Amino acid sequence: MSSRRVRHTARLTPPLLLAAALTAFALTPSAGATPTGAVPTPAATPAPKQPEATGTGGAVASVSAEATDIGIDVLRRGGNAVDAAVATAAALGVTEPFSSGIGGGGYFVYYDARLHKVFTLDGRETAPSTADQNLFTENGKPLDFWTAVDSGRSVGVPGSLLTWQEALDRWGTRSLAQSLRPAEQLADHGFVVDQTFHDQTAQNQTRFSYFPATAALFLPGGAPPAVGSVFRNPDLAATYRELEHHGVDALYRGDIGRDISSLVQHPQVDPASGWYTRPGAMTPADLAAYDVRAQAPTEVDYRGLDVYGIAPSSSGGTTVGEALNILNHFDLAHTSQVQYLHDYLEASRIAFADRNRWVGDPRFVDVPTRALLSQRFADSRACLIKPDSSLTSPLAPGDPRHPSGGCVDAGTPAPTTAEGTHTTHLTVADRWGNVVSYTLTIEQTGGSAMTVPGRGFLLNNELTDFDFSPAVAGVPDPNLPGPAKRPRSSMSPTIVLKDGRFDFALGSPGGASIITTVLQVLTEHVDRGLSLEQAIAVPRISQRNLAATEAEPAFLGSADEAGLTAIGEAFTLNPEIGAATGIQLLPDGRLQAAAEPVRRGGGAAAVVDPEP
Repeated sequence: MSSRRVRHTARLTPPLLLAAALTAFALTPSAGATPTGAVPTPAATPAPKQPEATGTGGAVASVSAEATDIGIDVLRRGGNAVDAAVATAAALGVTEPFSSGIGGGGYFVYYDARLHKVFTLDGRETAPSTADQNLFTENGKPLDFWTAVDSGRSVGVPGSLLTWQEALDRWGTRSLAQSLRPAEQLADHGFVVDQTFHDQTAQNQTRFSYFPATAALFLPGGAPPAVGSVFRNPDLAATYRELEHHGVDALYRGDIGRDISSLVQHPQVDPASGWYTRPGAMTPADLAAYDVRAQAPTEVDYRGLDVYGIAPSSSGGTTVGEALNILNHFDLAHTSQVQYLHDYLEASRIAFADRNRWVGDPRFVDVPTRALLSQRFADSRACLIKPDSSLTSPLAPGDPRHPSGGCVDAGTPAPTTAEGTHTTHLTVADRWGNVVSYTLTIEQTGGSAMTVPGRGFLLNNELTDFDFSPAVAGVPDPNLPGPAKRPRSSMSPTIVLKDGRFDFALGSPGGASIITTVLQVLTEHVDRGLSLEQAIAVPRISQRNLAATEAEPAFLGSADEAGLTAIGEAFTLNPEIGAATGIQLLPDGRLQAAAEPVRRGGGAAAVVDPEP
């Protein structure tokens, strides 16, 4: 059970210093520059990133160099992993506003080194209290997906801010005000736009242009911010300052929350755009009723390691866990690469068939979490996998409560529905051995595309993670909308222990491919002997009970593709699957932080005290 414990803290001084990478590109805008959005500046280059760092004293890995540097600064100044994770997340709300921020939610997994125990917080967004299973239907038909996304109906009650407060109250050493202050300064002073930020804005230029507050912030002069310009967000800085002074109640019971619910109910659209957006029903009472759920993690034993994840409302922990239990039947370490990949794909296909039928918000549906994670159920599913042929999707689910003695399916296949891909993940470890694996999101790139006027942050479109209509006619669907219900997620923040001590942690964005990304990185590392950095870098393939397996460009045309095709696997292109980060404790006690070398523009890994 989780209770809201709000700590009201006055603004603290002196402020934490921003990392050197921030000060390198001028802390004040050039004369005559606009105070919001992208400010042209000569000879400015984005903050440098490195995908791997090894050393001691603590480590941070995220997609943003500025956010990682802020987390490292917190660790260097004596903060613990939770303090650094919250500060890093707040900074990602500045530099990764299309993927995260206080307008969204996520799942927080924490390893306490003193207790040798893993804890989790479910900060997933919730539907308004008036929502029902017809939230996304009109005239008896489901809405078009993008029509639903760019509307007030898609917006769930945000959970990120209360997750930060809850994590700090339970395990942190610093106040929320202290944790927000570096991100506030970053928003005020700005950061240099890189190619990824520019491209993500450009890809969403049309939908951003529908909403005046979004266009004013992210389309200065009517165009995406140029690479090399300095992007400032003084409205978000002011929002962070208000939260520093008044705490989370400013959002959940105060004027920030009233601004959110007002926008959801009355979306502000440019009349010249010709776009009609449907209003939502979120009220201030929905915000006041929101709570973070503290719940037990999922846990499975894999090759003698204890793998911990997030339980429903996410499907991440159960689906990764079931697939690992299935793979316990196969010697992935001593087989060919093609056979390893085949077994990995088949285990994922089977686990997704079961996920789609059984997993939803456990406060509303009876989710058989323990049964899904039982080795007995995995045993009954593993026999479907043949070494010389591939299964055909969509595969029917099994019944985890009544595992068959034979190798049969139960029921009708449930399809894998759409889920936004532009989430973000951060991983943090401190000098005392505490670790955080935290995945947070606003869903699609840019969420609902609606920026709260005067507040500087985008609202999520998480409710489009619900199934718009029953996945299979006549079959119970655990993921239909409902009042105050959490939509099913695939976020999979993961922490792995060996002999009760931290071994490594990881996670990724990527919608439903989060699950397969975590599963592939984990097995590449544990079974195939790659370092965490190498496992993150390899080309990815993703099978989610779909007719064809998605594959990155570097995989297509390879000998592995040819070998898998020969036994019945079919492939389709996905330009980029996931963007993982992780941290490994090396045998000599050093920490190795790892992030993407290329995906999402590359990630940023750092340690407090790098090795010489």
